[in-house]
Amino acid sequence: MALHVRGAILPEGDVRDLWLVGDRVTFEPVGGAETISDGGFVVPGLVDAHCHLGIAYGAKPIERVDQARELAVIDRDAGVLALRDAGSPFPYPELDDEAGIPRLARAGRHVAPPRRYLRDIGVEVAAEEVAATVTAQAKAGNGWVKLVGDWIDRGVGDLAPSWDAATMTAAVEAAHAAGARAAVHTFSEDGVEIMVRAGVDSVEHGTGLSLDLIDEMARQGTALVPTMINIRTFGKIAEQAREKFAGYADHMIALRDRFPGVVRAAYEAGVPIYLGTDAGGGIQHGLQAEEMLILQEAGLPAAEIIAAASWKAREWLGFPGLVEGGLADLVVYEADPRADLRVVRAPKRIVLRGEVIR
Repeated sequence: MALHVRGAILPEGDVRDLWLVGDRVTFEPVGGAETISDGGFVVPGLVDAHCHLGIAYGAKPIERVDQARELAVIDRDAGVLALRDAGSPFPYPELDDEAGIPRLARAGRHVAPPRRYLRDIGVEVAAEEVAATVTAQAKAGNGWVKLVGDWIDRGVGDLAPSWDAATMTAAVEAAHAAGARAAVHTFSEDGVEIMVRAGVDSVEHGTGLSLDLIDEMARQGTALVPTMINIRTFGKIAEQAREKFAGYADHMIALRDRFPGVVRAAYEAGVPIYLGTDAGGGIQHGLQAEEMLILQEAGLPAAEIIAAASWKAREWLGFPGLVEGGLADLVVYEADPRADLRVVRAPKRIVLRGEVIR
């Protein structure tokens, strides 16, 4: 049976009628459709553009596909109807088209340097193996590869790039040659500069960004997924490391403290920004609304945050929104989230793949 929705449809905000026929949207009337929502503000399903369904809380790989399914449902019930898994040590391709599961854009396993990343999470390889490993991991995902651009180097006592610039540039080229886009984890100034200049498609976290690099990202169209919830954990990370690595601890605190200004500068420069929580590992799932509110604290307008968490992110990942022939994913809110962003904490109606979730 077709479903009917009437409300103020974002981004335009005009009150309109739309119909959901199977998994597609139409604005042409469909006779006999069941009205499931009348009133409120209708938003294309939200997106978490950086999460990990393959990593359980505590940074441990999941062991069963049911665990990935359970995490995806937590996000779905918060109105997040598309996910980009930015690296999973456990494959779960069977969920790609499963009813009741958000749309999935997936990377394979993280490609990381030897003994310098979270245990059992990434494929850890030396420089000479990076490009071939990226090619293999492109096949394990469905359009993305995840690179670890930097991590603590215990010999240095601080953050340091994972490999040399030539190796990381070759890694991005290998991803593109395999038909995948490359996302990079990076905290440090050196790591992010190497990867932006290498032509990476998205910077994850990006705490080390300089104004010059922000301008370069804007010119290239390189995306930023700032995961600000994650960055707020840097104080805890620093204190755990301070006894052995005081310089690293101070660096992490400084990166955390400057980051809201970095994100605001990126927005003002025209860098594409998308919402991501880094759920999985140290962050719980279902916190997209909180990430949105933290971005607002950093100075981004509510309307732009909604766009970054909804229709713009969906377009970036290839999941059309509420357009003729688009995908039947939507969230309805009682009030206008552009006027009061806090309403995203309480969806009134959620529809995924043309099926009412609630």
